[in-house]
Amino acid sequence: MSSITSMRNISVANYFLHAVLHNAEAKGLDPNQLLMDAGISKELLKQQSARIPAVKLGKLQTIVTRAMKDEFLGYGPGRYTLGTWNNMCYSVINCTTLGHALARYCRFYQMFEWGLQPYFEINDDEARLIVAPSDQEYEYQNYAYELVMFNLHRFSSWITQQHLPLIAVNLQYPAPEHAAEYRHLFLGQPVYFNQPRTEMIFHSSLADLPTKQNEQSLHRFLRHPNLVFLIQQYDEKSWTAQVRVIINKSLINTPGIEDIATQLYLHPQTLRRRLAQEGTSFNEVKTQCRHDTALYYLGKSTLSIEQIAQRTGFSEASGFTRAFKTWTGMSPQKYRQHL
Repeated sequence: MSSITSMRNISVANYFLHAVLHNAEAKGLDPNQLLMDAGISKELLKQQSARIPAVKLGKLQTIVTRAMKDEFLGYGPGRYTLGTWNNMCYSVINCTTLGHALARYCRFYQMFEWGLQPYFEINDDEARLIVAPSDQEYEYQNYAYELVMFNLHRFSSWITQQHLPLIAVNLQYPAPEHAAEYRHLFLGQPVYFNQPRTEMIFHSSLADLPTKQNEQSLHRFLRHPNLVFLIQQYDEKSWTAQVRVIINKSLINTPGIEDIATQLYLHPQTLRRRLAQEGTSFNEVKTQCRHDTALYYLGKSTLSIEQIAQRTGFSEASGFTRAFKTWTGMSPQKYRQHL
C-alpha cells in the first residue's frame, strides 16, 4: 500500500462525528443535510461502534464550521469568526523556533475576552501548554478542551514537521467510555484523566526545535487544515507506528509478531512490552490497520467485498464480514450502502 493510501485510510471514532455536529441544530442547521453534504450517511450516527474515514470527518468539520460561521463549532459563549485561525497562522509563521511560535500562538488567542485560552510556560526541564477558561462561569463541554488541545498538538507537529512527543496529556474530566480513542487523538502520547488542570507537558528542550514551514507551505496547508491535522504522518519513531507501517505494507499476507520483531531487531517479547508501554498491543494494531483499510476500500465502488477481504488480510469474505460486523455493528455491504 502506498504512503498516500496509508495516510488516507485512517479512521476515527463515531464520537467525533457527534461532537462536530453537537451544536449545529441549535444554530438552525439540519444535521442530516450537513452529513449528506459531507458524503456521510445519517445511519452511521446510530452505530456507536462505527468508525468514520478521517477524510470525511475533515470534510464535515469544514462544512459545519462554514455553515455556523464559527471556528469553535458553537462550543463557546461567542464565535471565532471565519478567518481567525488563518490570521493566527500568519502571525506565527515567521517564528524560528517552536517555543517562539507557541508563545505567539497563545498570545493571539489571549486577545479574546472569552473562550478557552492557551498559556505557554517553561519551568526547568518541562514546558507546559495550559488550557483554561477566561470566564469561570461558563461551563465548557469536554470536546471544547479536546478541540483546543488537538489543534495545539497537531499545529506544533505541523510547524516542526515531526510528531511532538509529550510527557503527558492531562485532562480535568473523568475518563469517558471512548477513553481509548484519546491515545490516537494525541498520536499515542500518554493521556491522564481527573487531573487538576487541562494541559500538555513536553521536555523544555523541544521548545528550541526549529520551525520548518514558510508562507508558501502555509498557503497550501490552509486549503484543508482539518484534513491535514487528521491524517498528518511524519517520521514517527514510536513502536506502534513502526509496526503499523510494516503491517500496512503487507496486509495481504500479514506477518506475525515474530516476523515484525525480527525486522525491528527485537525479541518478540520485547516488542510486546514496548507496545504495552504505548498503551496498545500487536493484535490491536493489526486490527486497526485492517479496519481502517477496509473503510478506505469500501469507498472504492469498483472493488468487490471478496477483493476487499483479500486486501485486508482475510482468506475468505465470510471471515471479513464477521470481523467487520464486530468492528462496526453492520455488514460491509450495509456500510457501503450508507456511504
